[in-house]
Amino acid sequence: MSENPDRQDVIAMLATYGNRDPEAVRERIDSLELAWLVHQVEQRYGVSLDLDDDELARMSTVTGAVDVLRDVLAQSHHG
Repeated sequence: MSENPDRQDVIAMLATYGNRDPEAVRERIDSLELAWLVHQVEQRYGVSLDLDDDELARMSTVTGAVDVLRDVLAQSHHG
């Protein structure tokens, strides 16, 4: 897995919620999936994500989640 999760990584982590196939993961992320995703990222990357309301709102889609995680994890590695 790369330093930052890409779209495929995010989908794979979401797929583990409910043991789904990656193809079953929808673009829209609901609040339970989002909580699961944040937990998965924290476990895999050894970070504690402190996301504000704006970042959480942007993570309502897979694309948004990839963007936010890339930004947040880049900051945690450099700051």
